[in-house]
Amino acid sequence: MSTLPTLQPAMTHVPTRLGNLQVADVLIRFVEDELLPGTGLSARRFWQGLATLMAELGAENQALLQRREDLQTRMDAWHRANPGPVQDMEAYTDFLKHIGYLVPEPVSVKVTTRGVDAEIADLAGPQLVVPVMNARYALNAANARWGSLYDALYGSDVIPETDGAGRQGPYNPVRGAKVIGAGRDLLDRIVPLATGSHHQAQRYFLSPTETPEGLRMTLSVALAGGQQAVLRSPQQFSGYLGDPACPGHILLINNGLHIDLQLDPTHPIGQQDAASIKDIVLESALTTIQDCEDSVAAVDADDKVLVYRNWLGLMTGSLTDSFIKRGDTVRRSLQADRQFVSAAGQPLRLPGRSLMLVRNVGHLMTTDAVLDARGAPVPEGILDGLVTAAAALHDLSARGNRIRNSREGSVYIVKPKMHGPEEVAFTCRLFGHIEQVLGMSRGTLKLGIMDEERRTSVNLKACIAAASDRVIFINTGFLDRTGDEIHTCMEAGPVVRKVNMKTQRWIGAYEDRNVTTGLACGLAGRGQIGKGMWAMPDNMAQMLREKIAHPQAGASCAWVPSPTAATLHVLHYHQVSVAERQAQLQHSRPAALDDLLTPPLAEAPEWTAAEIDAELENNVQGVLGYVVRWIDMGIGCSKVPDIHNVGLMEDRATLRISCQHLGNWLRHGVCSREQVMATLRRMAPVVDAQNRHDPAYQPMADDLADSIAFQAASELIFKAAEQPSGYTEPVLHSRRKQFKTRICQRPEAEVGCVGVGS
Repeated sequence: MSTLPTLQPAMTHVPTRLGNLQVADVLIRFVEDELLPGTGLSARRFWQGLATLMAELGAENQALLQRREDLQTRMDAWHRANPGPVQDMEAYTDFLKHIGYLVPEPVSVKVTTRGVDAEIADLAGPQLVVPVMNARYALNAANARWGSLYDALYGSDVIPETDGAGRQGPYNPVRGAKVIGAGRDLLDRIVPLATGSHHQAQRYFLSPTETPEGLRMTLSVALAGGQQAVLRSPQQFSGYLGDPACPGHILLINNGLHIDLQLDPTHPIGQQDAASIKDIVLESALTTIQDCEDSVAAVDADDKVLVYRNWLGLMTGSLTDSFIKRGDTVRRSLQADRQFVSAAGQPLRLPGRSLMLVRNVGHLMTTDAVLDARGAPVPEGILDGLVTAAAALHDLSARGNRIRNSREGSVYIVKPKMHGPEEVAFTCRLFGHIEQVLGMSRGTLKLGIMDEERRTSVNLKACIAAASDRVIFINTGFLDRTGDEIHTCMEAGPVVRKVNMKTQRWIGAYEDRNVTTGLACGLAGRGQIGKGMWAMPDNMAQMLREKIAHPQAGASCAWVPSPTAATLHVLHYHQVSVAERQAQLQHSRPAALDDLLTPPLAEAPEWTAAEIDAELENNVQGVLGYVVRWIDMGIGCSKVPDIHNVGLMEDRATLRISCQHLGNWLRHGVCSREQVMATLRRMAPVVDAQNRHDPAYQPMADDLADSIAFQAASELIFKAAEQPSGYTEPVLHSRRKQFKTRICQRPEAEVGCVGVGS
């Protein structure tokens, strides 16, 4: 069921003039009453700083966007003159160099970023991405640093529901036994005993042992049959809580990741366990990206303030959220750090939360929350940068035992959808200006580079060079990257079917070169090399089979769609030492640039009418299913059923692929406008039926001509080739504002338009 806070109509606020800017009153109140108190910054300094940023960088931001358009226009012309697959790669490469799309690659690049927290610099593990606009989700993700393996196994499809092991209804002891067995199997794999098996364990206890470093506790295990065992690698015992003879917690470590073995003979699960183990809690989501971009629907000042307020609450540690679950009120807040006693008898404190990064919006969109001296909306990414960095001042100045995010005094900002090194350099200049405005030391703001646009991929080494003292993250966002790939070669010819996209030469080269380039530039030990999202949150068994490929490829993090997925995906980082894998790959030759530049075109498309119809239905149903939630409900990311009713995590990146794919096939006559429109009309009632159990859902098929969501989906498809870089944001934002205005103009609408919202 959707959460429906109050909906305010777009631009209801009369802007207040502050110097050369006009600022929505709701943003002024937030900044001056909530954001700045406690930072030492005056409102005057903040607003003057914002005005300076807009004056000095606004025009450059626009020039970079125009550069994108100019390059695309020239590539479109080249492909029209040279249709079909690239026949002469050398000539094509020379052309890209001539127009400045492909820049000279630096001979040597060395990442020198300092002050990076261990979760980013040294450790490898899952990464969550969550819409910060939703406080409950943001808190759940932040708290996903630790996750119950037993809960993850019991509640997912990893344990088959055969032989009486169903997961519906009350606790099933048959399924519980299988979960406990799987937990023992894991312990045997990652923290094995010198003799025997954890399956034989009857008691875990600690004994003092003299070592050259002094007295230390040693973990011993009493086994069935009277034997006693120790760990094969005693250093894997890290700490404990409770009476050493009968501890409540045994803290183990493998590949830098902690395992909290929880023991309690009075617990319902512990009572049935031979060794009194009630749970195995794994250190799971090491990092979380709190997202202001693709997973949110923030189109006006009210939306932006909600986004900023939640991020501020995470930085102050004060964010809470309450909701009803099974008739009870549940309150969420940030988890405290975890306290143990080390093997050497000293206090041991471990973070209770994921290290949080924040993803700002890219360079494209503007926001009317602030108007510039000409009365025009300002670049949204510049505003995001200043506000999210200012919120982080509260974390940087925290003292004592208060909840902290960065222990190294850094702020981590992921910047999406940058096209090439000049845009990366612009972002670094923006960060430098923000540091001056906020009184931060230079280099406090660290940069995560999303390698999700083609001009960044082909120039990745130059992009890293442009941010060599700030970069802490490069990530392959294969969804947006696919959308940009299609848009870039829009005029070349029809692209392959979506199901065949992952087998194309460019995508293999893209994934390979991201890792090899990051390692060659010295990112290991200073930042993350990441991989993309697992999009099927209900298919965890399949994820466990397939997503191990990410750490095996040398990636130190990969995206997962839920805390449960993080607890399961972390098993891969126990199986694979990413540090060892990166050392093996350190001097690998990158995949060929020619492969990366090969467009995914169908060389001789001979699709049947049935295949074309199936492709249209798959794309159109996905577009409608996502867009109707975005427009009507303000949901930027959710589990949307596909044409086969498989729930997929959808955001604007997946929408971009489908729209660009349909636009490409329309452009080259694979299908007609009439076919696509007929498919839209046919899929609308299908999507309505898939959403019939949501009381907030408004059916489209009842009146397609009046449905703003249906109009938005149609516009995104039929005008796909016209959208800047194929992005969906301009249409979505415009149509969402139209919807909000319509709702709040209805005669029955009360103040705040309660009943519809994000």
